[in-house]
Amino acid sequence: MVHIFAFSMSENQSIIFLTSVLLIYLVTLSGNLLIISLICLEPRLHTPMYFFLCYLSTLDIMYVSTTLPKFIYVCLTGDHVMSYTSCMAQLRLYLLFSDVECFLLTSMAGDRYVAVCFPLRYSLIMSKRVCVLLAFSALFMALVNASIITCFASNLTFFGLVNIKNFFCELKALMNVSFHDNSSLKMFLIVDSMILGVIPSCMILASYICIIYTVLNIKSPGGRWKTFSSCSSHITIVVIFYGSGMILYLSQSLKQEIILSMMFVTLVPLLNPLVYSLRNKDITRAIRRRMEKNMLVTK
Repeated sequence: MVHIFAFSMSENQSIIFLTSVLLIYLVTLSGNLLIISLICLEPRLHTPMYFFLCYLSTLDIMYVSTTLPKFIYVCLTGDHVMSYTSCMAQLRLYLLFSDVECFLLTSMAGDRYVAVCFPLRYSLIMSKRVCVLLAFSALFMALVNASIITCFASNLTFFGLVNIKNFFCELKALMNVSFHDNSSLKMFLIVDSMILGVIPSCMILASYICIIYTVLNIKSPGGRWKTFSSCSSHITIVVIFYGSGMILYLSQSLKQEIILSMMFVTLVPLLNPLVYSLRNKDITRAIRRRMEKNMLVTK
């Protein structure tokens, strides 16, 4: 059995904290569901860029639903115990969805690279088949990686009740309370972080270097701004995802790890729809059109 113990606070503090987490969860679900609905209902948004955005919003819903509902249940009932099987399942799903998001952000950078650098061949290169292939490739690679890490984690040795000092079954927290020699797992995680962190981030950086070079060759200042603004939402999301992930990876204090884990799990899925709805004109126009249609129907 696994005992989850992350935050020690007074009753009033716990009510405020629980209300905040529940509100964040509901806003995250609503925002991402709104993005998915808009993209599905609006024919103008049936493009590769919005296909990937729809995929990202679906991922964010599943990602945040892997951890927060259980945490909310723990806070409401006071039942901090979960089975070891459930713990491993939660760990696998958490790793799966975060890995898919990592690969997906790289695919989205490639999409922006083709759109800016090869606009006339965009629809030919980023065909429906290519988009689906990229989406399934990201899922397959993430599934393999998550399964390998979960397999390593399931072989860790524990005695009695496993006390995890985090709000979900996080890998680092499991390794800290393990009596098993986890040097092989640590070595794999170093290699894994290179593959999932360095290589995708270098590919994203290379894409944007090419994009900036192309944008600088545009003579019109208005044309430059219009072209680069189509990438601004994706850049913001990449900075949020990799920035918060890097801070979490480099943190040494246990309290910092718990707080940063909570921020990484909640803020990234929360901010994604906000960034795309506030900074993307196509999304804001689609929202306006839907609101106008609803007003006409009610009249």
